[in-house]
Amino acid sequence: MPDPDRLVHLQFRRFAGCPVCNLHLRSFVRRHAETEAAGVREVVVFHSPAEELRQHTAGLPFAVVADPDKRLYTEFGVESAPRALLDPRVWGPIVRAVLRSSWAILRGRERPPASRQQGGRLGLPADFLIATDGTVLAAKYGAHAYDQWEVAELLERADAVRRTGTART
Repeated sequence: MPDPDRLVHLQFRRFAGCPVCNLHLRSFVRRHAETEAAGVREVVVFHSPAEELRQHTAGLPFAVVADPDKRLYTEFGVESAPRALLDPRVWGPIVRAVLRSSWAILRGRERPPASRQQGGRLGLPADFLIATDGTVLAAKYGAHAYDQWEVAELLERADAVRRTGTART
């Protein structure tokens, strides 16, 4: 997982086609050049099979990993819980994400997610900033489905690593 030349931002998302995940990843796509310039390599993990994942992530400019058996989720302590969707703080992003995704599906620009998800729909996000030697410099375990680092937070952490050799968690 470590990159010998760059920091790695390892993101754990839910399932392929997840509207909430797609909303978040769009912000990373828009600012991909900035993260690259900051010396950060994006790697995104989904708990979907590779065949399904390909249908939803073909245009992403960063690495995407299929982990249908949730081995990486277990290794990094990333959980699933009903609070992923029940926490009131996620309801606004869910509405925005579903509206955006529905419009994109109707226009033929996206595919709907599979009706049954192998790993379930209650996954929580997590973010890790990993040093070139594999050390986890910073981590965030989401409290709900839209609780993750934004691009600006990631860039701040990467800058802190460059300046001080450490990142605040």
